Amino acid sequence: MCFIECTEKNSRSVSQELSETILTMVANCSNVMNKARQPPPGVMPKGRPPSASSLDAISPVQIDPLAGMTSLSIGGSAAPHTQSMQGFPPNLGSAFSTPQSPAKAFPPLSTPNQTTAFSGIGGLSSQLPGGLGTGSLTGIGTGALGLPAVNNDPFVQRKLGTSGLNQPTFQQSKMKPSDLSQVWPEANQHFSKEIDDEANSYFQRIYNHPPHPTMSVDEVLEMLQRFKDSTIKREREVFNCMLRNLFEEYRFFPQYPDKELHITACLFGGIIEKGLVTYMALGLALRYVLEALRKPFGSKMYYFGIAALDRFKNRLKDYPQYCQHLASISHFMQFPHHLQEYIEYGQQSRDPPVKMQGSITTPGSIALAQAQAQAQVPAKAPLAGQVSTMVTTSTTTTVAKTVTVTRPTGVSFKKDVPPSINTTNIDTLLVATDQTERIVEPPENIQEKIAFIFNNLSQSNMTQKVEELKETVKEEFMPWVSQYLVMKRVSIEPNFHSLYSNFLDTLKNPEFNKMVLNETYRNIKVLLTSDKAAANFSDRSLLKNLGHWLGMITLAKNKPILHTDLDVKSLLLEAYVKGQQELLYVVPFVAKVLESSIRSVVFRPPNPWTMAIMNVLAELHQEHDLKLNLKFEIEVLCKNLALDINELKPGNLLKDKDRLKNLDEQLSAPKKDVKQPEELPPITTTTTSTTPATNTTCTATVPPQPQYSYHDINVYSLAGLAPHITLNPTIPLFQAHPQLKQCVRQAIERAVQELVHPVVDRSIKIAMTTCEQIVRKDFALDSEESRMRIAAHHMMRNLTAGMAMITCREPLLMSISTNLKNSFASALRTASPQQREMMDQAAAQLAQDNCELACCFIQKTAVEKAGPEMDKRLATEFELRKHARQEGRRYCDPVVLTYQAERMPEQIRLKVGGVDPKQLAVYEEFARNVPGFLPTNDLSQPTGFLAQPMKQAWATDDVAQIYDKCITELEQHLHAIPPTLAMNPQAQALRSLLEVVVLSRNSRDAIAALGLLQKAVEGLLDATSGADADLLLRYRECHLLVLKALQDGRAYGSPWCNKQITRCLIECRDEYKYNVEAVELLIRNHLVNMQQYDLHLAQSMENGLNYMAVAFAMQLVKILLVDERSVAHVTEADLFHTIETLMRINAHSRGNAPEGLPQLMEVVRSNYEAMIDRAHGGPNFMMHSGISQASEYDDPPGLREKAEYLLREWVNLYHSAAAGRDSTKAFSAFVGQMHQQGILKTDDLITRFFRLCTEMCVEISYRAQAEQQHNPAANPTMIRAKCYHNLDAFVRLIALLVKHSGEATNTVTKINLLNKVLGIVVGVLLQDHDVRQSEFQQLPYHRIFIMLLLELNAPEHVLETINFQTLTAFCNTFHILRPTKAPGFVYAWLELISHRIFIARMLAHTPQQKGWPMYAQLLIDLFKYLAPFLRNVELTKPMQILYKGTLRVLLVLLHDFPEFLCDYHYGFCDVIPPNCIQLRNLILSAFPRNMRLPDPFTPNLKVDMLSEINIAPRILTNFTGVMPPQFKKDLDSYLKTRSPVTFLSDLRSNLQVSNEPGNRYNLQLINALVLYVGTQAIAHIHNKGSTPSMSTITHSAHMDIFQNLAVDLDTEGRYLFLNAIANQLRYPNSHTHYFSCTMLYLFAEANTEAIQEQITRVLLERLIVNRPHPWGLLITFIELIKNPAFKFWNHEFVHCAPEIEKLFQSVAQCCMGQKQAQQVMEGTGAS
Repeated sequence: MCFIECTEKNSRSVSQELSETILTMVANCSNVMNKARQPPPGVMPKGRPPSASSLDAISPVQIDPLAGMTSLSIGGSAAPHTQSMQGFPPNLGSAFSTPQSPAKAFPPLSTPNQTTAFSGIGGLSSQLPGGLGTGSLTGIGTGALGLPAVNNDPFVQRKLGTSGLNQPTFQQSKMKPSDLSQVWPEANQHFSKEIDDEANSYFQRIYNHPPHPTMSVDEVLEMLQRFKDSTIKREREVFNCMLRNLFEEYRFFPQYPDKELHITACLFGGIIEKGLVTYMALGLALRYVLEALRKPFGSKMYYFGIAALDRFKNRLKDYPQYCQHLASISHFMQFPHHLQEYIEYGQQSRDPPVKMQGSITTPGSIALAQAQAQAQVPAKAPLAGQVSTMVTTSTTTTVAKTVTVTRPTGVSFKKDVPPSINTTNIDTLLVATDQTERIVEPPENIQEKIAFIFNNLSQSNMTQKVEELKETVKEEFMPWVSQYLVMKRVSIEPNFHSLYSNFLDTLKNPEFNKMVLNETYRNIKVLLTSDKAAANFSDRSLLKNLGHWLGMITLAKNKPILHTDLDVKSLLLEAYVKGQQELLYVVPFVAKVLESSIRSVVFRPPNPWTMAIMNVLAELHQEHDLKLNLKFEIEVLCKNLALDINELKPGNLLKDKDRLKNLDEQLSAPKKDVKQPEELPPITTTTTSTTPATNTTCTATVPPQPQYSYHDINVYSLAGLAPHITLNPTIPLFQAHPQLKQCVRQAIERAVQELVHPVVDRSIKIAMTTCEQIVRKDFALDSEESRMRIAAHHMMRNLTAGMAMITCREPLLMSISTNLKNSFASALRTASPQQREMMDQAAAQLAQDNCELACCFIQKTAVEKAGPEMDKRLATEFELRKHARQEGRRYCDPVVLTYQAERMPEQIRLKVGGVDPKQLAVYEEFARNVPGFLPTNDLSQPTGFLAQPMKQAWATDDVAQIYDKCITELEQHLHAIPPTLAMNPQAQALRSLLEVVVLSRNSRDAIAALGLLQKAVEGLLDATSGADADLLLRYRECHLLVLKALQDGRAYGSPWCNKQITRCLIECRDEYKYNVEAVELLIRNHLVNMQQYDLHLAQSMENGLNYMAVAFAMQLVKILLVDERSVAHVTEADLFHTIETLMRINAHSRGNAPEGLPQLMEVVRSNYEAMIDRAHGGPNFMMHSGISQASEYDDPPGLREKAEYLLREWVNLYHSAAAGRDSTKAFSAFVGQMHQQGILKTDDLITRFFRLCTEMCVEISYRAQAEQQHNPAANPTMIRAKCYHNLDAFVRLIALLVKHSGEATNTVTKINLLNKVLGIVVGVLLQDHDVRQSEFQQLPYHRIFIMLLLELNAPEHVLETINFQTLTAFCNTFHILRPTKAPGFVYAWLELISHRIFIARMLAHTPQQKGWPMYAQLLIDLFKYLAPFLRNVELTKPMQILYKGTLRVLLVLLHDFPEFLCDYHYGFCDVIPPNCIQLRNLILSAFPRNMRLPDPFTPNLKVDMLSEINIAPRILTNFTGVMPPQFKKDLDSYLKTRSPVTFLSDLRSNLQVSNEPGNRYNLQLINALVLYVGTQAIAHIHNKGSTPSMSTITHSAHMDIFQNLAVDLDTEGRYLFLNAIANQLRYPNSHTHYFSCTMLYLFAEANTEAIQEQITRVLLERLIVNRPHPWGLLITFIELIKNPAFKFWNHEFVHCAPEIEKLFQSVAQCCMGQKQAQQVMEGTGAS
């Protein structure tokens, strides 16, 4: 023992493999040395003496070391970050990657024949939520969660139990292999004797035989589920104790008897299936099963593994890697066939397409069945016991007594499991096997042998098995075999039909064949007459399978299907009569039967019997309302029979009423005491066959008394049903299970939802024609259209309501009842027979109680829709009457008048004028008694219901108020129009608009609103500016007013309205589609869905072919994006596709671009293209699509709740102690939850999820800050922390998703995802900014951006590889959020762009200065925003703060990145207003850090001798871009040849843009001209071999231009021109030297003192501000005042006032020192 302990201690200091071997050896030794344990009660194998339990001595498994486990370990320091998420869900990866690449999920599997038992199972760890570390067997992570107890923490239970997480998350274990308590922290607690005894008593019951108390496996599992989540500590302890005992017991399983082992296997598998263990214990359970299955085929433990696996096969799809290990077992091909399928599909994370129930026959299952058969307990007939085992374990265990055909009383097996598409269970057949048909049953052992024969039957051993059967089974038992074959095999195993058919042929027993055929017919009849509930997929599958079998044993073998056995043609006709539900059963069945005819010599087409049935099918195929899947069945059959469906000859059988009436019933159970069933009308059979056999079967009685008044029910949404739902408190089901009450509302709403549209449409269609004809006839001579309209509405409502009532009552009753039963069944999964009876009774009563309500809802919906439809039909009638009145005549239809006068007797003749009061009384009666509603006597209002607002919870009153307010305002506008303009078309259009508003107000439905909206939009587009200006303004105002009323949240809401308005814009006629003012007006007022409109506009340009559209798009882009004056909320993202298309047109038009397009694109590009990458589908596209998707609201139902739940879960995970380093553990759990909720299915859902999360985080932030306003005493730090609590968690989630999306090497996916998310946040921000305006809060957005920036710039390899793209994304984001677009965000924005990490990354860390142009663009955005405030010196407090912040940023840049300021000085100075002297000096003072500036005050400084003075500086701005092409062409020509001669004289007019003082000149063009001419001049001088100086710069075309500008421009222009020169006076370089000489030359050559004074002003104002001062500026000014040649001190402006003179003296002293300045001033004065 000492040796073992020693070895174990040293195991940590040796190699991994050796360490594992030692630990396994220690485990095995400890097993040997431990005393044997007592088995659980009820299992007492021979030779196992009882002993005391010792938990510490238990090794859960004895296996070889787990070689190959290291592949996915992230223990220790081995795995860098990039590999930690190899298994990230591939579909998130692909959702954003442009070239889709599947994520590499797992390392390759090792070969199955390796020696170690679990070699290559490393990948398994990635499936199990906890992930399995390296280390020995139970080395499944230490208590890495840092939690006291796994199960006590809901985080572990719920989140880490999520299946399918491909992420190993736990560190390498240092556990002893024998320490089970690491898997169950609860297991190391000491359980009291009572707990232990109670746990053992339950085990005892599982293994007991009657009459002792027993429990089935399912009952135990259900109890364990209850105990696990129980709030009672004792129950939780029993749960832990039972599971601990079961796991400890594992090593003794090989000693269990067969029956007990089978029960234990079902229990073990059930624990996995039900998710009772999660996390590491789940890993252990799965390993035990895997180890058992690896035992030799046929061994005890192998059977244990098979039985357990069969139990949880439906969970295999969650563990694809586990399935790979199962598939690699050497005897995998000997597994039961259905399990092989589950495992093969499980490897692809899928369920098999047909979830076949195979049978597993193990010694244990046979033993169990025998035991059950012997225990003849009346309450649990062996059949019942067997079937429940079959259903609950999802196996059809073939055992003895399977067909003891006792009919269980009061039990419907159907309810044992909820109807599910996954299981084909044969309960219907078992229950229907009548007692009268007693069949002689073979003894148990014979039954086992028969089961064994069929289990192992194959083509190769067919003869052998036939002989075995002949030997085994006596003649008397053959009927039992036929029943077994048909019911238990054929009905559920379609894949083996040909095998069983061959078996019959080989058996050559005609008598047995007949038995099989009869049994087949019997079972088919059972299914045809069974209850055909909508969700009973199981019976439909059985019927299809039996159809296929029937065809195979009759038609395929040239034997007929006799009319007496089954009349196929009549069956189809009867199904047609009885309705869709029956057709769903019959058509696939018939198709399967006929499928075999192709293999028959006799029955293959064109056999008349076959073709007759095919013709009926073809006739059915032509029915419009036949379900698509049935049409498909018929088409597939035709294909299989090589027939063309169009060449078949469908007859008229379906229309033959007489024949249909006299069909022999094959589709419903034979009715007792009904003499002539064929006389019943077909429709009644529907109710009897499809309604449950309860007292709710409706007969054609008088409709029940109405319960509701018309105004009681609100039909604006299904929620209107809720207040009126009747729930009888005495219903026994609700007394027992009150939680089921919540199913009722959903069931009723679903029933209504299914029926409302077809019923409404049908009712209106039928009522409309009748009503229209009668009203037209009655009111033909009535000139008052309002009377006609009211009467039409009254009648239409009455007829529609009646029609809807008779159409929907029966289906509603059935539908509500069915929905309720399904809901109850899925809520109470394992209901007892009594509970089922209660469920049926409750469903029947609730359906009866609420049918009237649902019926009224559908009726009223139909009635509300009917009015507007009627108005449309009679619109021309109304117009004719109005028209006659406007012309001053009375309307009368002459044709009708003549007819009436000549043909009709006096008593019933129509008279000209109003309708007879007696006739009107009929219409009033229509209004008073609407079918289905209580009578009303309120006819005081002329329009009856029409004008009376419905008394509703919310909608009507608000909608009516909105309309009323709109009407009032429109009337005020109309009154204000002067009489002279009353007949103006626009005034008339307004009156017409008012009429439509009134109509809409009265009907208040969406159709009328849509008509009104369309009219308003078209009216706006139709308005031309030719009319009176005031009237036009009023006209537009009125139309906007109507649209805004509809957009009101209480009416139709913004998303709906904007969508419809955009649709109108897109669909309206070309002649007024392109009205820029109108469209801009709609956009400015937030009435257009920009994403939709942008796409349409881009397409409508047809790549430049549609000239009108191109011109329109250009105008719109200019107004919205270039002028930046009216529509701040529109960004480039909103017109992304339009700009793309315009740029493409511009690029491809080769000089023939539409006029003005190149210039427009140039301007847009400066804003838009400074950011890198505009490829379609690239990151920028992702960002812009994210922005536009942020404004989409129509989320799928329930998505918001899902997102809210997930966000809450994630925040809790993020802040929990167990989240792990960088939250990676929490993340792996969370991704599984996102999968479960279906969030990662599509790009669209992920996008919506991010949008919803952003909105929710922001909302929480607003709420927290509102709290602070209400409670000023609250600590602001606490409030902020509250906001950050959610925001930081959300940011971490984004960062982790970006990091781990796609493969480690696939950067495209990561960047696309990041851009998409940033786009969404930007979109939400812009929208929020727009809506809240001054209430907007920057905090949440600032926090998201700054934290995300920090997260994504962490020093990790995976992030470093994408760092430049990440920074680009952030730059794009900040550029879109530039202050001109989102002024409310400006402080946060400045803080973001000046953050030390951001500046350092952009300007220092990014190689090749790739970040510089983007950062420069952001500074330009800032200067552009500041410019108007600085230009007009409007420095309010907020602007002062912003200005100070800007100065600080520039000081940082000047200190740390002066080269950056040097390279971009031009672009910055271009946008800084001329009066911002200090700001500009900061930029111009920058000089490269590797340069030593000569002191400008050095006496006799020879500037032209400096080495740097001939080197040109780097200017990274494209300054010639702003020059119009023709101007640049002329300029170049002039510089070369001094032609055209008019260039100089035209120069001023080219630079001037308006006559408005302060804005006369194009500043950008002046700056560009000065720098361009200067650079050309320097090049020209260098070409001549000299350097710039006062002598070399003269007499050139370049200097001519400068001199012309100095003389020709006015004061404003000259000031801008001189400023442009002064902007080039910087550090020593060729530009500084040239422009310094130019400035001095212009001073010397000036022809007026005004020019010299202005030069002095420009230089001086830059010197008298605080430092720093540019070097070039100083040397120029010193030269000017020092050099006597310029006679500076002689000028009058120097001495014009004492303070000015003093100023010059002080500046001179500063520049040259006191003594020298004195000399200069005096010397010059003397001279």
